Amino acid sequence: MIVNFHRGLAATLLGLLAGSGTLAQGASIPDYIKAAVANDSRPDRDRARDVNRKPEQVLSFAGVKPGMKIGELQPGGGYYTRLLCLIAGPKGHVATLRVMPKVMPSPPPDAPAATPPPPPPPNPCTNLTADSQPVAQATLPPDLDLVWTSENYHDWHNPNYGPVDMKAFDTMVFNALKPGGIFIVEDHAAAPGSGGRDTSTLHRIDPEFAKQEITSVGFVFVAASDVLHNPDDAHDAKVFTLEGKTDKFLLKFRKPRH
Repeated sequence: MIVNFHRGLAATLLGLLAGSGTLAQGASIPDYIKAAVANDSRPDRDRARDVNRKPEQVLSFAGVKPGMKIGELQPGGGYYTRLLCLIAGPKGHVATLRVMPKVMPSPPPDAPAATPPPPPPPNPCTNLTADSQPVAQATLPPDLDLVWTSENYHDWHNPNYGPVDMKAFDTMVFNALKPGGIFIVEDHAAAPGSGGRDTSTLHRIDPEFAKQEITSVGFVFVAASDVLHNPDDAHDAKVFTLEGKTDKFLLKFRKPRH
C-alpha cells in the first residue's frame, strides 16, 4: 500500500504525497525477492522479525533488483544485509558502512538489561564488503544504484555523533549514487511537527523533517509507503519498549538524472 495513509499521521504524511509516485495496491512481489526472504540461510531470529518488518513489501517498494550495487548505512545485526546481498546476486554488490559516533552513548536507565549478543549467523553471500568509518569522514563507494538505511536516520541527529552536519552527510549519500540512483530511508516515526526533538530520547524522527533535510541537498522525493504504519502507536514511547511494533515511515528519494 503506497501513499494511503491513516488519519493518525495525516497532518505530517499528507505533505509527503506531493510529487510522489505510486505503486498499485496488491502489486505482485518479484520472485527474486520472495526467494531471498524464503532462503534457508536466513537465521530463525531474522524470520521471527519478518512479521513486523515486512521485508517482501519493503524491498519491493524500494525496487531492489539483481545486479544492483548497493550501499547500506548502519547494517546493525545484518537483517537487511542478508536480504540485500541475496537479491543483488553474483552480478551485484553490497557495501555496508558502519558510521561510528564520536562518543558511545550510555544505555538509558530504563533500557532492558544488556545481554551478550549471539554470534552473527553465517552469511552465504560472497558479494559483500564491510567498512567502519568515523562519522566526520564517512564515505560510501561511488556509482551506487541504491543507498539503504533502516531505523538509523534519527541516530545521526543525536549529540554523541557530534552532532552531524546532516546537509554534508546527505550530500555524501547523494554523491555516492549514480544519476537516477535511489535513497531509501525507513525509521521510527515521531509525532507530526516534532522535527528532530525526539531523536535521542524516544529514538524517533518526524518523517516530514527527514524529507525536508534530504530534499534540501538535491534529492527528489519519489514516494512514501504506509506498509509499516501502526495506527496504535501514539509516538510517545521509546521504541525499544514496543517490541518491533512502532509506527515506521518508509521514504524513497531519487538523484536526478541530469
